[in-house]
Amino acid sequence: MLTFKDISYTYHTSNGETTAVKDLSFTVQDGQFVSVIGPSGCGKTTILSLAAGILTPSSGEIEYGGGEFGYMLQRDALFSWRTVEQNIFLPLEVKKRNTPEMRERAIALAEKYGLKDFLKKSPNQLSGGMRQRVALIRTLAAEPDVLLLDEPFSALDYQTRLEVCDDVQGIIKSEKKTALLITHDISEAIALADKVVVLSARPAHVVAEHEIDFGDGSPKKRRECGKFAATFEMLRKELGI
Repeated sequence: MLTFKDISYTYHTSNGETTAVKDLSFTVQDGQFVSVIGPSGCGKTTILSLAAGILTPSSGEIEYGGGEFGYMLQRDALFSWRTVEQNIFLPLEVKKRNTPEMRERAIALAEKYGLKDFLKKSPNQLSGGMRQRVALIRTLAAEPDVLLLDEPFSALDYQTRLEVCDDVQGIIKSEKKTALLITHDISEAIALADKVVVLSARPAHVVAEHEIDFGDGSPKKRRECGKFAATFEMLRKELGI
């Protein structure tokens, strides 16, 4: 679905050049949930911008398996002057796909995942966890094939984050979407992903890749699995923490 082949990217500013990623290679398979972790400032968000086509690689090649991308940000970015329903319709308006059929599908998706009683409410009336659920449904409304998740749980408190992780991963798996998650949280990366990609300090390159196949697939069960702690320690050492 998405392959980075020897990707490098250099920012050019008035103060000179900064290479964010260098000779970066990894693959996200169709239907796979991949987490990318790395030291702070190593270029993780740059990778999502490259994947989305917002940035063009300085060298190397990104291969796409087709389909559209949906981007979920660190903050839910819901508009307070629009209802939940109107926020969910936003990508349909932007992409000029705001047809009765697409709106009906978006509402059905929202109702399927517990938002039926909140559609006419303001985002300000919702909890942080519920707002993130709305943000995900909004991202899914335009029916993207690949979800790009830029630390979408970082603004939540710890308890809410655990609950929302289960929630979001369950929806993504149920809808059979491919996902690429950027996170600084090692435990979150392990709990959510089918594969974890470990990056070096800037300029980022791949230090290691690990298939995560223990637990029954849900974040909660995986955290309770005996292999979780050992995997956490392995990744921590690879990050040099």
